[in-house]
Amino acid sequence: MDDKPKDVIRETDAEAIRLAKTLMRTARFGALAVIEPGTGAPLASRVGVATDADGTPLILVSQLSAHTKSILADPRCSLLVGEPGKGDPLAHSRVTLVCHAAKLEPGTPERARAERRYLNRNPKAKLYVGLGDFSFFRLEVERASLNGGFGKAYLLTREDLILGGAVVDELAASEQRAVDHMNDDHLDSIANYARYFAKADGGGWVMTGIDADGFDLVAGDESRRVFFPSPLNDASEMRMVLVDMAKEARAALEAQT
Repeated sequence: MDDKPKDVIRETDAEAIRLAKTLMRTARFGALAVIEPGTGAPLASRVGVATDADGTPLILVSQLSAHTKSILADPRCSLLVGEPGKGDPLAHSRVTLVCHAAKLEPGTPERARAERRYLNRNPKAKLYVGLGDFSFFRLEVERASLNGGFGKAYLLTREDLILGGAVVDELAASEQRAVDHMNDDHLDSIANYARYFAKADGGGWVMTGIDADGFDLVAGDESRRVFFPSPLNDASEMRMVLVDMAKEARAALEAQT
């Protein structure tokens, strides 16, 4: 009889990586766990979340809050994302990201990009983004633990989740023009992306971000992630891939009617 304990951690595969990235990209909020200065006690709180172009989580927090004071004193932290739905909340997917918080200084390109992407995702934050006591932080991912449901536990690395290469910055430089163009002139295509690729019901979908892996869609409090057929290698590929996906979605939806 084999008494060796069963390993509950599954081998990380492409499906697990895509699920973790989806949870990160679609998160509206998360539970941020920090280390309380002086006591060393764990301190958890809810924060609004967006992602940078490479997939790194972004938070906008007040200098007056306990969790901000904590990460300024000790940048080690973790972020739990994954919204529960109906039924048992423990049956729904979530991912815990072990991170190192890095403050983004005003006047830097990194801060400007973070603000743009965060406000695209959380437009109501415009009410306080300009207040002097609020700061943006990137939560630099070191590793992650994914719970994809009962019996589906995975350990992931930074390389599994965070995009790299020159294409990240190249796309970020032209991203806002592309997003604005899609939202101003191609809402029909966005609706088809949502219906066909994201299997989303209802209307009112807008695009909030484009990166080398795919793009993000939002309608009210609902968010969806759509992945490209394969990651982009160059920013010049973005337009044609979006056009091809629009044609595919339209043809498939018309065939269903």
